[in-house]
Amino acid sequence: MSIHQHTKSLSARGVALADTFFQLKVLNGKERTDVNFQSFQSKIAEAGYPVLQPSKIDIFQLNIGKLCNQTCGHCHVDAGPDKKVENMSRETLEMCLDILSKYDIRTVDITGGAPEMNPNFRWFVEECRKLGKTVMNRCNLTIVQANKKYHDLPEWFAAQQVHLVSSLPYFSKGRTDAQRGDGVFEDSIKTLQQLNAIGYGQENSGLILDLVFNPSGALLPGGQSELEREFKSQLKRRFNIDFNRLFAITNMPISRFLDYLLESDNYEDYMNQLVSAFNPAAISGVMCRNTISVSWNGYLYDCDFNQMLDLKVSNTMSQHIGDFDFELLSSRDIVLNQHCYGCTAGAGSSCGGEVV
Repeated sequence: MSIHQHTKSLSARGVALADTFFQLKVLNGKERTDVNFQSFQSKIAEAGYPVLQPSKIDIFQLNIGKLCNQTCGHCHVDAGPDKKVENMSRETLEMCLDILSKYDIRTVDITGGAPEMNPNFRWFVEECRKLGKTVMNRCNLTIVQANKKYHDLPEWFAAQQVHLVSSLPYFSKGRTDAQRGDGVFEDSIKTLQQLNAIGYGQENSGLILDLVFNPSGALLPGGQSELEREFKSQLKRRFNIDFNRLFAITNMPISRFLDYLLESDNYEDYMNQLVSAFNPAAISGVMCRNTISVSWNGYLYDCDFNQMLDLKVSNTMSQHIGDFDFELLSSRDIVLNQHCYGCTAGAGSSCGGEVV
């Protein structure tokens, strides 16, 4: 089985793993496998962290919806074109804006799905910029080419000074299309060239364009700095494309990637890789320590991965955006489970790549 074999979401295919509780049972050796690994909680306790708590909430991350123009094989969100219901409402976005206006949270990190497909996306970004927030958007690049209503996104991004973070599995068509679907590489290159033409990724432009690398298959990513040098050299030589940084992110053993691991008989080997590569030095820099994550329906999580497993924040007094309590959330114990090994393997992994 290849990582890109399926073209529908888990829920559309009626797969048991669409149930987050079932995923947690798999990760804890109670379904589909009887393989048990040391609990992540006890692993970090041995490293001097009996509990993990926030450092400072600097990043307000919103998963604005699961609707997407792509159905990628490694997607931890299980996003796709069939996810029409899971879209953040204007009312929830207004509650988010109210919170952002009250607290010194510097960065708004918008993800999806394809965030741009939410009908309130542009309005929300413009309101965040009026508040003086840095806005980071996780753009899949192909959305710009998907429909004429998105063709002006590069110019609009630039006008709003949106920091773009975009996934590009490799600098070749074969490996990129294998992970993300036929035609993705060509559309991604076209969008990157358009972004470069208006200043993105160019020195002193102030328009930041970062790329994300996820390994294709049951492997940990290589060294981020070496990968970045190779990507910069190859993309410049082949397509005259420039970008700022490359983030190497470990594939989390959840959702569609977990499905791939199980179906390809790679689950035990991959988890062994993660556990064996555990690095105590990565604990202090994991993203859950400076991030709060908001789901499309307004619930609060420690990170986007916990959100996809429906592991809400531990403080029951503030589990929804409507009950947001900055002080309670700043002193919460972060919820941990076996997938957290993915963020502490090797040089560590976060939404911004390596942490060590």
